[in-house]
Amino acid sequence: MVMASVSDATSLTVPEMLKQLQGEDASLRYYAAWWLGKFGVDVATVAERQSIVSALIAALTDECDRTELGGYPLRRNAARALGKLGDRRAVPSLVACLECEDFYVREAAAVALGQIGDTAAVDPLKALLAGGVAMATLVPGRPHLVQPVEATIESLGQLGCPSAIPLIEPFLAHEMPRVQFAAARALFQLTAAPIYGDRLIAALSNEDVQLRRSALLDLGAMGYLPAASAIVTAAVETSFKLIALHGILSKQLAMDAPTTEPLFQALDQLL
Repeated sequence: MVMASVSDATSLTVPEMLKQLQGEDASLRYYAAWWLGKFGVDVATVAERQSIVSALIAALTDECDRTELGGYPLRRNAARALGKLGDRRAVPSLVACLECEDFYVREAAAVALGQIGDTAAVDPLKALLAGGVAMATLVPGRPHLVQPVEATIESLGQLGCPSAIPLIEPFLAHEMPRVQFAAARALFQLTAAPIYGDRLIAALSNEDVQLRRSALLDLGAMGYLPAASAIVTAAVETSFKLIALHGILSKQLAMDAPTTEPLFQALDQLL
């Protein structure tokens, strides 16, 4: 499928995309779900927004768009879109998606539930961590774990769930660094203990640039102010540094912190 350019995408309308989402062309339905998640919040009326959420919830049970390996691409995009829209009406359907046979649907649903922020998702998300680190192994022949533990841990941190701390702590020793990073990020969000933020600062020196990027973005999502200077000098692309610093600045502004001037200076330095 040929994706529309940004200018083409922004010229489309909500009714057009809703019609496309409910059509028969799988590739157009997939694109419509993406579009509604990306642009729906900004351009939809209240009535249209309700229609968008309803149509995307319906897409979470789609059986038509399926890959040869059994995946559900439309369901994945619908879950991602619902997370961006942030409407709590989607929570029960997204919770149901945590039991989908498609790993990537479960992952997208876990992320979306963290974005929406409804604590009704806490217990279902905790259930994905049942079995602990011993469960969190790679599926033979697939590039992913048995469960989307990274996304699940991050969402439990977003949801502010202290009862998840004992479940998350063992993942600091998981064999995959990105899972370790997710655990450190969530534990900082749940405890505010600097040891977890400092652990991610240390990861900015990792020899793997992908892991440096991941740690940097986690620090930004945490809003960990002591990481600002390390982010500026980290060996990653400027675009990643700007995203991370913007995340820290947003957190500091939300707390009315008096120490934002160095962050503005760091951003100016990078621009």
